[in-house]
Amino acid sequence: YNNPLAEEPDTAYGESYYSRYGNSSRNATTAPVAVVDYRKTPGVAPPAAASSGDDEEIYEYDNEGNIVERAGHKEIDPLPPVDHSQVQYAPFERNFYTPHPEVAAMKPEQAMELRRKLGIRVQGVEAPYPICSFAHLGLDDQLMDSISRAGFTQPTPIQAQACPAALSGRDVIGIAKTGSGKTVTFVWPLVMHVLDQSPLAPGDGPIGLICAPTRELALQIYAEARKFGKPYGVTVVCAYGGGSMWEQQKACEAGCEILVCTPGRLIDLVKKKATNLRRVTYLVFDEADKMFQLGFEAQTLLFSATFKRRVERLVRDILTDPIRICQGELGEANQDVRQFVEIFRQPEDKWIWMQRHLAGFCSQGQTLVFVTRKANSEDVAKRISGAGFSCRLLHGDMHQSERNDTIAAYKRGEFQVLVATDVASRGLDIPAIRTVINYESARDIDTHTHRVGRTGRAGHKGMAYTLLLDKEKDFAGHLVRNLEGVGQEV
Repeated sequence: YNNPLAEEPDTAYGESYYSRYGNSSRNATTAPVAVVDYRKTPGVAPPAAASSGDDEEIYEYDNEGNIVERAGHKEIDPLPPVDHSQVQYAPFERNFYTPHPEVAAMKPEQAMELRRKLGIRVQGVEAPYPICSFAHLGLDDQLMDSISRAGFTQPTPIQAQACPAALSGRDVIGIAKTGSGKTVTFVWPLVMHVLDQSPLAPGDGPIGLICAPTRELALQIYAEARKFGKPYGVTVVCAYGGGSMWEQQKACEAGCEILVCTPGRLIDLVKKKATNLRRVTYLVFDEADKMFQLGFEAQTLLFSATFKRRVERLVRDILTDPIRICQGELGEANQDVRQFVEIFRQPEDKWIWMQRHLAGFCSQGQTLVFVTRKANSEDVAKRISGAGFSCRLLHGDMHQSERNDTIAAYKRGEFQVLVATDVASRGLDIPAIRTVINYESARDIDTHTHRVGRTGRAGHKGMAYTLLLDKEKDFAGHLVRNLEGVGQEV
């Protein structure tokens, strides 16, 4: 997107405040996250777990490769409620933010104008003003150097508003488009939070807990947290279902400041007493809409590209004076992705169209093809391979190690086309993907938004093609409204 801060300022304040910062940006992200102080909510038990294993599965998959709730034989009983009034918790620091003089000098109307330029809307009591430069966050030189070396030059809109809020110790509901830089938005404040707490004692659990709905997303968050925590000696562990329970138990027992996990494995490890949550003072739920939908009721820092109103109402009942930050419209199309819709009379016409265009798409970068049904995905992958393209398949019935190998090979660029069911619609962050093809339409517009969000990431442009049949009029109507919402030609 075009960074709003690079626009010509229309106020005297804007001239002095905006003009010195460029318009390059890197990495954008969107999905709900919850950071929670468990001590504030009697009767709600915090989660726990650890690992750096290699397999995960918080979800079961139906015979079409779609995510469903856990099957009965894999159900995990929730942790018993905790009466926090009977537990003596040590005091902890939560506010590490002092507004930069340039930010502190802002008037309310100037802050509102900056938010308008950034395309963000904020609700909440005494929300901090947004920033225009990473220097305004007051981070130490080591973290600033790590941010610079990672290629970040200027805050994305969600980072500009949510980082000050998180550093201030506030509960946050963050809603932003896919690829908007969301992950580091909660990782950077978490690193500062960990460094200001007392050191872990033997037997202590983590200080920061990040929960994600899938193994793939947990591993990506783990990589970011490890990158920025390593210079300080902060230990980060990743735990997810399907990985070695023994290795994860050992990693937890050895102690870690930050734990990234899927909820099911977290519950397992807590029950096995491999870890505990008494030290958790910073909790993040990424893709919180999906996890709340599955019944994991968290407490406090939420990020997502899509967020149903009923889920948000549940969240607000748990959070304490949360700040709601929304970049753009809820669930709107990503403006960095140019979308096209093709209408066909017969299913076979879709393959004729794709055979004609696939070579052109592959010449521009990697291509991701979404198919709703697992059986159909196998047929499409076979056809693409038969047409001479290097292609692999990803669906929910594959063994975890196969899925892991496929994604790793795709990231390394070992093949051109990945055919996948919706197991790849969330958490797959590969900037080289230039084209997404919805060979079969998504089951709902939220899933479509996440599918399309696999391209147009980290400031890159992308293209998405949705192939519809004449009979899919209802979905076409939802898609038209979604595209019109961001001014795309329909």
